[in-house]
Amino acid sequence: MKAFWNQRYRSETFAYGKTPNLYFKQQLDRLKPGKLFLPAEGEGRNAVYAALCGWEVTAYDFSEVAIEKAKILAKEKKVHFTYQNASLEQIHFAPASFDAIGIVFVQYPSEVRTKNFNKLCSFLKPGGTLIMEVFSRNHLEYQQLNPSVGGPKNIDQLYDIKEIEQDFCDFDVLELSEEKTKLEEGEFHRGMASVIRFVGIKK
Repeated sequence: MKAFWNQRYRSETFAYGKTPNLYFKQQLDRLKPGKLFLPAEGEGRNAVYAALCGWEVTAYDFSEVAIEKAKILAKEKKVHFTYQNASLEQIHFAPASFDAIGIVFVQYPSEVRTKNFNKLCSFLKPGGTLIMEVFSRNHLEYQQLNPSVGGPKNIDQLYDIKEIEQDFCDFDVLELSEEKTKLEEGEFHRGMASVIRFVGIKK
């Protein structure tokens, strides 16, 4: 899997573009800047945007190629953020370290989904905000019609809205919905998609 992502990011162009995920941007713009955590952040488009907005950003990804690309983008935009080359298993922070977490198309297999989400949420302060946009199980039919829209081909890595509701039951839900949306994010997220959107406040 690491080899796949290193290859995906090896081109000089940015696989998912240089601009942030639109839903993440819309929700982040409503918050007062503080400490933000971004798992599996790829080439840094969301981290760089958040840093431009005054957030103190920490991210991780296991692709060293992605991190080098993110450094290029950060230098271009004249911002800095902390980026660890690691998997989630290697990431450790004190509980309640962050004011917000952004989960943007991080598609965990079902056997580790709940465990991984629980670990991520342990890093969020009570009263902190979680922003999420991920591919739903219904996305598989969109991908079959248009492979350019991207997303996992394995339904086991796609999410169901009831699973998300259960995994984040300790949150006050501001938004939880499954939506059809048109993605225009670089070369590999282009076309109609089925996504789950979630914004919640940790109790």
